Amino acid sequence: MHMLEIRNLRVAVGGREILKGVTLSVSSGETVVLMGPNGSGKSTLFQAIAGNPKYEILDGDILLDGESIRDLAPEERFAKGIFVGFQSPVAVPEVRFAFLLQAMLNIRAGKKLTDPNPQVLAQAQKLAAELGLKPEVFNRGVGAGFSGGEFKRAEVLQALLLNPKFVILDEPDSGLDVDGIAAVGKAVSRLSASGSGVLLSTHYARVLKFIKPTRVYVMADGRIVLQGDENIIKKIEEIGYKSYFEEIRQEL
Repeated sequence: MHMLEIRNLRVAVGGREILKGVTLSVSSGETVVLMGPNGSGKSTLFQAIAGNPKYEILDGDILLDGESIRDLAPEERFAKGIFVGFQSPVAVPEVRFAFLLQAMLNIRAGKKLTDPNPQVLAQAQKLAAELGLKPEVFNRGVGAGFSGGEFKRAEVLQALLLNPKFVILDEPDSGLDVDGIAAVGKAVSRLSASGSGVLLSTHYARVLKFIKPTRVYVMADGRIVLQGDENIIKKIEEIGYKSYFEEIRQEL
């Protein structure tokens, strides 16, 4: 059993504090959903977990199995079993997608990036078919001409291939059609069933057709303001964040 813990995390970007004391946790086999209006700090949290140096940790900690990783480089966090899929992935057209997959698995195995790994492509092609990705994607540069949906499918493919301890996905259902949401949703369920802890952000209840959240956190203004079950997601989609927050305030 593995655990990823965020403890009282405060993070600044460009000198402006965005996260103001976030605490949450994810364990092996869990699917934890993070929600919140635009600008609430969800993407900032995911960037901080990934180790983006532009995101300055002011206070608090990020723990993997009880050990702090807040000072580790992004590649060291990845090697320890943390995979992060971003809301707006960066294209690297000069690197073939097939090579990226091989390099990622080699890093995990402690090998050189260029060490041959003939089994990788066969596994990846099978997963691509399940996710609705065309075979030619492997010979294209990473993100070269990718649609938003292809980017999301490609990130989920990487996660399935790696089977890491923790999968962090920032709005994996954005830019996807109905079939894409189904494919990604089923893949997320598959990841948690295989033992990965999953933390994902979303704005929509439609992904709940394919995943069963262990719990749901809601962020606002850089803080966790609510915690509950999937009914929170359904309620927010029905009436919106502003009305839901007002309803909660009245109940309190």
